[in-house]
Amino acid sequence: MKSFDQMIDGYRQFRSGDWKRQHDRWEELQDGQSPQVMIIACSDSRVDPAQIFAVDPGELFVVRNVAAMVPPFETTPGRHGVSAALEFAVQFLKVREIVVMGHGMCGGCKAALTQEMHGTELGQGGFVASWIALLDDARDAIARELGTEGRVAERAMEQAGVKVSLANLRTFPCVREKEANGSLKLRGAFFAISDGVLHLLDEATGDFAPAS
Repeated sequence: MKSFDQMIDGYRQFRSGDWKRQHDRWEELQDGQSPQVMIIACSDSRVDPAQIFAVDPGELFVVRNVAAMVPPFETTPGRHGVSAALEFAVQFLKVREIVVMGHGMCGGCKAALTQEMHGTELGQGGFVASWIALLDDARDAIARELGTEGRVAERAMEQAGVKVSLANLRTFPCVREKEANGSLKLRGAFFAISDGVLHLLDEATGDFAPAS
């Protein structure tokens, strides 16, 4: 694994390589951005949406957090980072699609499943515990059916997390309105780290299938 100082070498390669090759593209982006797709993904270092989808600069509006979660719409005061990014993407950038992408071997989803961080204090794991509590209802159903250990239960939790975030997206009035009039489409996806396969959610059946 590289330190940040070592990554500066990568920056120098970027400046002499991609920056020069895509100079016209970067020039265009000085006037603003207009991505059509927003990706909500996990902060996990192994799951980079730009790398997975092989996109150019300016093509994705990306929000990453623990377990790729979207909280439900609420109007209470606070610093609602995901909600602010969602509002910006939908209302101002006018993205046409929002993709929630979960992934395999997700530490946040595993912690939600095992509840190993429940009861921890803020700053000692409590922030994570509070965040992944968004998955508690989905977790209880999985725990009853599959238990709380093993890859089968973990994958069920990881994919359930995508569905929870999609449901929470639809609690936002701006999302509901635009989805209803056809100007916004919501998609669920799951990237399996073990084999590099992207799976897409069929919301009609609730199943994930490999992208063709």
